[in-house]
Amino acid sequence: MSTQPSKQLETFDNATPERDYTIHIETSEFTCLCPKTGQPDFATIKLDYVPDEKCVELKAFKLYMWSYRDQGAFHEKVTNTILDDLVAACQPRFMRITGIFNVRGGVYTTVVAEYRKEGWVAPEPVTLP
Repeated sequence: MSTQPSKQLETFDNATPERDYTIHIETSEFTCLCPKTGQPDFATIKLDYVPDEKCVELKAFKLYMWSYRDQGAFHEKVTNTILDDLVAACQPRFMRITGIFNVRGGVYTTVVAEYRKEGWVAPEPVTLP
């Protein structure tokens, strides 16, 4: 059985839902196609989120990222679509997607999109000496 790209995002139960903590996932292998030229666009996608009841399963995340490989997408749109799909899958307290796209024509693009659950307040950062 071979592994295939998939838009199906799986989740699992958060083992510590009573605590705010951050999960960081990063992939430097994101690829989509330029909708104007059809040429590949490469990016690093960073996902930072504070889970609520569910967490994103990593293999499903990888297959989801792979599903964009042959899809035309503007950087701004694809970053926001990834955010929307991940929020729908796991309903986090907070989520940030950062798309850092490789240079194209001398231009670098970074797109940051965020979601914050209504009523959730970020904890104050602790500064240690």
